[in-house]
Amino acid sequence: MGASFTTVGWHQGRVRLIDQRQLPDKVVYLDCADYRDVAEAIRNLSVRGAPAIGITAAMGLALGAQSLAGRDPSRFQEDLTRIADELAATRPTAVNLFWALDRMKRVASSHRHLGVDVLIRQLVDESQAILDEDIAMNRAMGAIGATFIESGDTVLTHCNAGALATGGYGTALGVIRAAWEDGKKIRVIADETRPVLQGARLTAWELMQDAIPVTLITDNMAGALMRAGKIQRCIVGADRIAANGDVANKIGTYSVAVLAHHHAIPFYVAAPTSTLDLSIPSGAHIPIEARNPREVTHIRDVAHVAPEGVAVDNPAFDVTPADLITAIITEKGAFRPRDIHRLGGDPASLTAYRLA
Repeated sequence: MGASFTTVGWHQGRVRLIDQRQLPDKVVYLDCADYRDVAEAIRNLSVRGAPAIGITAAMGLALGAQSLAGRDPSRFQEDLTRIADELAATRPTAVNLFWALDRMKRVASSHRHLGVDVLIRQLVDESQAILDEDIAMNRAMGAIGATFIESGDTVLTHCNAGALATGGYGTALGVIRAAWEDGKKIRVIADETRPVLQGARLTAWELMQDAIPVTLITDNMAGALMRAGKIQRCIVGADRIAANGDVANKIGTYSVAVLAHHHAIPFYVAAPTSTLDLSIPSGAHIPIEARNPREVTHIRDVAHVAPEGVAVDNPAFDVTPADLITAIITEKGAFRPRDIHRLGGDPASLTAYRLA
């Protein structure tokens, strides 16, 4: 089973993105011919989800590199760094954005002796490799995470961590997809995820494309359903994971984690290792993006639902402390949050720290 759409990829020399602002009403693709178009697509949420943002930024940088053909090598490196900085400034919280751009810049720096034309081709190839690796990582973590889901479970997810948020297949929804593919009879409850409604618009639509049973609820219904015994698991994605296992994810994730903890419901986070930021000690150091107040006062920028001039606070993300998380599922295994920092060490030492 795989997505019937392409979230991000190369198409006739351009970066093609599904315009997630148009979903679920219609499927529309954007063809970005310039890196500035890519930057704007990231900024305005045409593409969103930490892994997808990273892939898109990598392709945007490669697209920008193509516009630098004919530059002398020194000038090429300078201009490439400038383009990378512009792409990096689009969203502050999702660490995959910076991880992907850093990886692309390392390729450019380590192969600068090969000449500009060869280097441009290598950057395009590297961006495609980032996409291919992301899909492979999603499938690997899906297989690992599916072992934590039992047939008959109803699984709550928040925001969208599916194929739309990644190169394909998904992180949290990848786990759900893998469990479904294993023949487990499960149901999914999707929080609507105010204020941008990624759960209502995207997760519900995506699961329906694969005929996976899904029920949509408002964000404030989760606690009542947990108390009634109607939810057996919670699983979400992540935009950044600190060295101590604290997780930044879409606003409202912390509330779900608190409710799950109170009702003794396992709460899992699924994310590739590219989402780890072991340079920061805890979630208190994760920058939280503040977005346009109009997202709160209006529904999809059309229906006005609040009095004119009301003060608005609109953080896009919150931080869930490690002690509320049952396990963090990666392509390298499932780990207790307190052990996630070991992913930065010797891979041969990981086995002993995987969640039993």
